[in-house]
Amino acid sequence: MSWKRLMYPIFLVVAVILSTIIGSLAGGAAVYQIIRLMPTSTLPVLALPANPAPVNNSSSPQIMTINTTEIETTITQAVQNIGPTVVTVVGTIPGQDTFFGKTGDITVSGSGVFISKDGYILTNNHVVEGIQAVNIVLSDGTQQKASIVGTDQYADLAVLKTTGRVTGVATLGNSDVLKPGESVIAIGSPLGDFKNTVTVGVVSATGRSIDTGNGYQIENLIQTDAAINQGNSGGPLVNLAGQVIGINTLMVRNSGSGSVAEGLGFAIPVNTARAVAEQIINKGYFARPYMGINWQSITPNIAARYNLPVQWGVYVTDVTTSSPAAKVGLQQGDIITRVGDATLDETHSYINALFLFKPGDQIDVEWVRDGQKMKASVTLGETSHAGL
Repeated sequence: MSWKRLMYPIFLVVAVILSTIIGSLAGGAAVYQIIRLMPTSTLPVLALPANPAPVNNSSSPQIMTINTTEIETTITQAVQNIGPTVVTVVGTIPGQDTFFGKTGDITVSGSGVFISKDGYILTNNHVVEGIQAVNIVLSDGTQQKASIVGTDQYADLAVLKTTGRVTGVATLGNSDVLKPGESVIAIGSPLGDFKNTVTVGVVSATGRSIDTGNGYQIENLIQTDAAINQGNSGGPLVNLAGQVIGINTLMVRNSGSGSVAEGLGFAIPVNTARAVAEQIINKGYFARPYMGINWQSITPNIAARYNLPVQWGVYVTDVTTSSPAAKVGLQQGDIITRVGDATLDETHSYINALFLFKPGDQIDVEWVRDGQKMKASVTLGETSHAGL
C-alpha cells in the first residue's frame, strides 16, 4: 500500500472536523450581529419577583383578618336594664341609754329595688329593723328620703316609699320556673360603699330552708353561688332576661361545726316577695294567721332537762285573752304537738306549720296537758305583728 492511499482517510476526517468548527463560528457570529443590530424594545424581557418566596413543600398557614367590634353580652344588657332600679338603703339606729351614758347612733346600710313608678321599694326587714330614719341613694349617687310602709319579719321583707325621683322600675319575673344551673346576677351595695356591685353565678338549688335561730325557718329560698356580701341584702337577684327573680337576703360562711364555706348565698323567691309587697302596699302590713299564744320551743335536750312528756313541740307560756286559742280552752303550760297535719319536730316548727294556713282557716290542733292528749278545732285569726 502506497503512502497516498494511507493518508486519504485521515485527510477526510480532518476536513470534516475543520468544516464543523468553521460553521459553528460563522453561525455564532451571524447571530451576534443580528442581536446587536435589533432595537432594545424588541428584546424579550423575563420578569422575576423582587423577593421570591422560599420554596416550602408543606402547606402554608392561612392568614385570618379579625375585625374587632363592640359586643354587648346578655349579662351586660341585663345589668344595664336593672341597674337604674337598684338603690342603697341607709338607716340610723338611735343610741341606747346605758349605765355609762347614751351610746352613739349607728348607721347601717343595705340594698333595695324600685318595684313601682309610685316610689315603692322592696328590701329586707333586717335592713330597716330598728332604724329611726331612712335615706336611699340612687344609682346616680343622688340621695333622698324614704319611709317604711310595712315589714314582715318572717319572710324578711320590707317595703319603703320615696316621694322623690324614681330612676327606673324593675320587671319582676317568675321564680317558680327557676332551674339549678341557670345563670343569675346579684346587684347591690356590699359594705355600703361599693354601690351597684355586680356579681354573677348560677342557681345552685331551689326550695332551701334556713333556720333563723328564732323558732322558725325561712323556707323555699333560692340558693346561689353569686357573691352576696354584707350590704347586698335587699338587692335583686336577676335572670339573664333582666327580670328580678329573687331578693338577696343572707349568706352562710360556716356551718356551726367549724367548717368554712364560700358561695352559699340565699334569696327570697320573687313570687313570695311580690305577694308580701302587694299586701303591705294595700293594707300597710302582711296578714299572718294568728292563734294567740306565746311559746317556748321544746327540743330533746330541753325535754330531758325538764322531764317533759314529749321530745318536740311548743310550751305555751301565755294565752291572749279572747284569742282563737283561748276560745278552744288552751292554757298556760299546755304543750302543742300538732298543727293541722304537721307533727312538730326538727323539720316542722310551730310557726312554719302555722304559716301553711291563712287567716280564717279552721284547723285541728293537738296538745298535751298533764300527760293527756287533747284536740280542738281552731279558727285562725289575723295579725300583723310577731305574736302568733
